[in-house]
Amino acid sequence: MKRIFEDTATAFSLKSDSELERAYFLFKMIANEPLVKIGTAMTNFALKARLPVDGLIRATVFDHFCGGVSEEDCMNVVEKMWNKGVSSVLDYSVEGKDTEDPLDDALQKTLKILDFVKELDAIPFAVFKPSGYGRVALFQKVSDGKPLTKKEKQEWDRVEKRFETTCKKAYDLDVSLLIDAEESWMQDAADALVEQMMVKYNKEKAVVFNTLQLYRWDRLDYLKKLHSKALAEGFKIGIKTVRGAYMEKENERALEYNYPTPICGSKSESDSNYDKTVAYIVEHLDLISLFSGTHNELSSYKLIELMEQNGISHDDNRIWFGQLYGMSDHISYNLANKGYNVAKYLPFGPVRDVMPYLIRRAEENTSVAGQTNRELELIKKERNRRKI
Repeated sequence: MKRIFEDTATAFSLKSDSELERAYFLFKMIANEPLVKIGTAMTNFALKARLPVDGLIRATVFDHFCGGVSEEDCMNVVEKMWNKGVSSVLDYSVEGKDTEDPLDDALQKTLKILDFVKELDAIPFAVFKPSGYGRVALFQKVSDGKPLTKKEKQEWDRVEKRFETTCKKAYDLDVSLLIDAEESWMQDAADALVEQMMVKYNKEKAVVFNTLQLYRWDRLDYLKKLHSKALAEGFKIGIKTVRGAYMEKENERALEYNYPTPICGSKSESDSNYDKTVAYIVEHLDLISLFSGTHNELSSYKLIELMEQNGISHDDNRIWFGQLYGMSDHISYNLANKGYNVAKYLPFGPVRDVMPYLIRRAEENTSVAGQTNRELELIKKERNRRKI
């Protein structure tokens, strides 16, 4: 198979020379773990001390990894990417709270985004996170099958109503809805809610998508059971596949509470689990739609190969490739250039409120050294190409 991800001219076609230099500087910083720790501490201090650092943050890390401070502010980025065939998923990346008002605020923000994107072909998906709609401890209690108090039952009813309101609106507006994954100890309750929404709103096609974290060894089995249920009850399945985001936390908790970790034993096992799950979905594309959220080149090539082997057109709307804004442009733009469906997660929100997201992103990139080095290698290649 032709290696399309080496084309840096296509990958970085939207980046000016100065933006390319900024990307090089940021990934050089991220590749250095001590610098990330120092930078994180300094940024947290500056924000807590209310120092005037918003402009500096906006001009560097924020503008590289985020689309803007509001939906409207994102439109310049959205339109530029759309001109290259890359869609956007507006992701309000302000960390949620456990009190009722912020939970209702998260609902209203998601509904506002749905209204905003309903007639924009460039933004075919909306997204929300279950913990933005309900307390983590409540999701955990429901997942564990423990009885709820009267007050908790009322609270859970409100969580269910938030899910219902959002999914109904997505269905009415014909906008697909990605529902993000959570830690394993609260995921069962989230899965049950998402399944209810699929049964109700995925009769003709996949509108509601659940997310499978495939560093969990049990998720393919879960998908197979869901598939059997969909066959029996007559609904479509939407699945976003990712490797996962909470590995250290999952392993530490399993050790602390003395139960088997839900995480695969090695990276190679996680990779295999991811690829097997994607293959299973492609094999059952009549019933399951796929949003393949990955920065892994090999997994992307494997999905391309599966599509070719099964005679699936590049633009079949049941298969999407997805990456985060500011990362893996060599995958996103080269895929789009070949006519595949590609969407970038585009985080947005007030600069200070989005900082926890940005700090987590920097820390995650630091822990995946190979990926950061790959970004640097490609940026260097493009810098040299432009000098010729």
